Amino acid sequence: MTRRRPGQSALTTPRNEKDRVEIQSGTEDGITLGSPIALRVLNEDHRPKDYGGGGKNIDAFPRPSHADWTYLEKYGVKSSSGGGRSSARETIGRVAAGAIAEKYLKVAHGVEIVAFTSGVGPEHLFPATKTHPTQSANPAFLELIDKVTRERVDEFLPVRCPDETVCKSMAELIAEYRDKADSIGGVVTCVIRNCPSGLGEPCFDKLEATLAHAMMSIPATKGFEIGSGFGGCEMPGSIHNDPFVKAPAVPPAEANGVAPARARPRLTTKTNNSGGVQGGITNGAHIYFNVAFKPPATIGQAQQTVGYDEEAGVLEAKGRHDPCVIPRAVPIVEAMAALVVMDALLAQSARQSARSLLPVLERTVPVAESETKLSNGSR
Repeated sequence: MTRRRPGQSALTTPRNEKDRVEIQSGTEDGITLGSPIALRVLNEDHRPKDYGGGGKNIDAFPRPSHADWTYLEKYGVKSSSGGGRSSARETIGRVAAGAIAEKYLKVAHGVEIVAFTSGVGPEHLFPATKTHPTQSANPAFLELIDKVTRERVDEFLPVRCPDETVCKSMAELIAEYRDKADSIGGVVTCVIRNCPSGLGEPCFDKLEATLAHAMMSIPATKGFEIGSGFGGCEMPGSIHNDPFVKAPAVPPAEANGVAPARARPRLTTKTNNSGGVQGGITNGAHIYFNVAFKPPATIGQAQQTVGYDEEAGVLEAKGRHDPCVIPRAVPIVEAMAALVVMDALLAQSARQSARSLLPVLERTVPVAESETKLSNGSR
């Protein structure tokens, strides 16, 4: 919650919310009770007057590219103080729930989820080149997602781009647009490591589909790509295909019971253009994807537009808004990724549990090692 909160730096909104969490129910002495976990976070630095006053302000004009107008069309009424439910303040709930999901995923399966800023405007951490049309073909990118940690990402505050030179350029660019009362968009990259294989549901709940659904539900998102993404369209199949290789042995620490024993697939892939998902189902490799965020819609510059009264006019929005949402979007992307993986894991666990109660099926076709451990097949 601290990583998401406003007022972190001069490059985010100056609104200074502490986002202190008050746990109302569901835990006791640091342990969950099984009952719903209710959390409360108070808005302490809100200024409703920034959204009123008539004239050239937000109560007279729907903000261009904001949800003001579409929410009014849908519900027939609008919030008098900001975007209401369309405000990014609602992402507090996502991050809180994601933290609980992450805790289980880490303890039970060793899952690690790390996101970072990979693009702000035209500044990119791994720009596409003729040699590397996609990040999946870039050795430097693959090395980064294999090792990067949240602690390392947060060493590069306030932008959260894990490269000193690129981070500096991004910070300067955000400051430039902030000083012009303008805004700029960017890209968040996320990697999920140690995700169990076999997660994802055919046909409409494939894991990349549920990831895309989750990410595109975050306010201000405009694009999603997984694995090689759009750049992979420029690669021939002979290069884009991920050949299978024998998976490495289970680390001794796990084999000796020092860490929780986790089922490992017998095969892995030499490359990972698929982004850890094939046929909508995880294969055990790193899952990585990009989420594109548009420039924040509310800017201080005067904009020619049309008001609620259908008369042309000039909107000069007040308020304290981010010139770029990317740095604060990083933990939101991580939280939504955790919720998606947790849902998929619970669905697969239910299937495996039900299958384990059935009689053993004797067959000669190949059986996944993890499947054999759970049920030895069933009829």
